[in-house]
Amino acid sequence: MLITMKEDINMVFEQDPSAKSVLEVILTYSGIHAIWSHRIAHKFYRKRFYFIARLISQISRFFTGIEIHPGAKIGKRFFIDHGMGVVIGETCEIGNDVTIYQGVTLGGTGKEKGKRHPTIMDNVLIASGAKVLGSITVGENSKIGAGSVVLHEVPSNSTVVGIPGRVVIQNGIKVQKDLNHCNLPDPIGDQLTGIELELEKILLQHQQSSQKIKRVM
Repeated sequence: MLITMKEDINMVFEQDPSAKSVLEVILTYSGIHAIWSHRIAHKFYRKRFYFIARLISQISRFFTGIEIHPGAKIGKRFFIDHGMGVVIGETCEIGNDVTIYQGVTLGGTGKEKGKRHPTIMDNVLIASGAKVLGSITVGENSKIGAGSVVLHEVPSNSTVVGIPGRVVIQNGIKVQKDLNHCNLPDPIGDQLTGIELELEKILLQHQQSSQKIKRVM
């Protein structure tokens, strides 16, 4: 348990340049508090002490603003930055070295029983406000852009943006976890730019045709 806690603290220093000291991280980082509370609640959940597990979860939610169902399975070095509004569902499975930001939802899409929440593989980054919904898998080394809504499987080494989420990068090269989740590709913007260029070409051709007609007349 102490080794796991130490890894969680080290993860904060790796991902957050504003972290100044171990004491500061332990006392003031709500993401750390939520994760540690979840590890305790999850132990009770596995032993079928569901009420105690949910009680710990709700107390943690009250103090941190982060809701993690005690049934969720979370790997090592999980980092929640800021964290307010994060929701993680009961059957969600999260691998190692995963980072998520405020407002992220790892939720279900209905009232079905069984596996109904996402599986997040190792080394995934999910940016602010993103929603990953349903029993889908986000492959390792992938990035989910801010505000994206992901409803389908995400291959490994991919970058997903938009509503609904679209894979815009998948080249087999490991996506570096550099936290640069504000400069991601914009497929809709690219399409609009392409349309503008086509309209400019059409307008230019029309002007050239008009000039030719005037010369003939």
